[in-house]
Amino acid sequence: MIPFLDLKKINEPYETVFQEKLKTVLDNGWYILGKELETFEKAFAEYCQTKYCIGVGNGFDALVLIFKGYIELGKLKKGDEVIVPANTYIASILAILQADLIPVLVEPKLDTYNINPDLISGKITSKTKAILAVHLYGQSAEMDKINQIAQKHNFVVVEDAAQSHGVINNQKLTINNLKSASGYSFYPGKNLGCLGDGGAVTTNDDELAKVLFSLRNYGSEKKYYNDYIGVNSRLDELQASFLNLKLPNLDTDNEKRRTIAKRYLSKIKNKKIVLPFWDFSNNHVFHLFVIRTENREKLQEYLNQNNIQTVIHYPVPPHKQNAFPEWNTLSLPITEKIHNEVLSLPISPVLNDSEVDFIIAVLNKY
Repeated sequence: MIPFLDLKKINEPYETVFQEKLKTVLDNGWYILGKELETFEKAFAEYCQTKYCIGVGNGFDALVLIFKGYIELGKLKKGDEVIVPANTYIASILAILQADLIPVLVEPKLDTYNINPDLISGKITSKTKAILAVHLYGQSAEMDKINQIAQKHNFVVVEDAAQSHGVINNQKLTINNLKSASGYSFYPGKNLGCLGDGGAVTTNDDELAKVLFSLRNYGSEKKYYNDYIGVNSRLDELQASFLNLKLPNLDTDNEKRRTIAKRYLSKIKNKKIVLPFWDFSNNHVFHLFVIRTENREKLQEYLNQNNIQTVIHYPVPPHKQNAFPEWNTLSLPITEKIHNEVLSLPISPVLNDSEVDFIIAVLNKY
């Protein structure tokens, strides 16, 4: 069986150095908010070309804390509306709700699966104060257009970059706007993954960074003195040490993903399968390679019978989840079509040429 994602194989090259780092952390006897985290925060900020990186417990917390940080700074207030793509993992929406803000769903483009900027203006009300852009599957959203809308209306821009480590947008990056921040996840299956949960916020906003360093640590900058109602969400020393070892290889790993994606795009020839859109720029790191087909279950079973494991990202759109009964009657046809048809193929730095060839051949025979 060709696994969808072989995490053991991905992490095997690091096994010896992971063990060495574990011993180092144990010997240091400092497990939270120490030198390993400081080193990673500096390295990841430099990698993302931002002034600050704030390590947190997971990608969800990264988004929640960004919104709560802006509330503390008075740039948002509870009850404000946040534009968010209807086609996203539910965590994007839950983060908005967790910060006592109101998500407003906007349909995606069918080709990129990302939010359609042309539909944002029609959803803006007097309560709209922010846009959460999601770089879904590893492809950058159209940040140039989103930034223009945000600047026109003086909106805060937040980026859900949980699936897009290393994306380079050819347009001006949102992060250059001081009223912006990006939330990252280092969940093990991400392009840059640790061996547990982990996350980070990157930003150029001095005020926001100062608040976030406190919010993640019970709202405290100085121990036992609390300036905010904060939380306990800190990227621990061990996970930070593992990320320090893997970060230097991120660009190489992403390039391997792009190479596989190019082969899929050029060699899969089947009218029953819709391939993802990509302009072959660096605006995609292919966290996922997502195809569409009308009879997904049939194709998935066919691939499984041919020893190819696939995953559905995601079978139920957020507005159809039981958690949101108030949205269940909404009509979002593009989002629903995507969620009914998508299927993710194996793609990772450890997928070899013969496995890729086999997957292509099996798909072309379908």
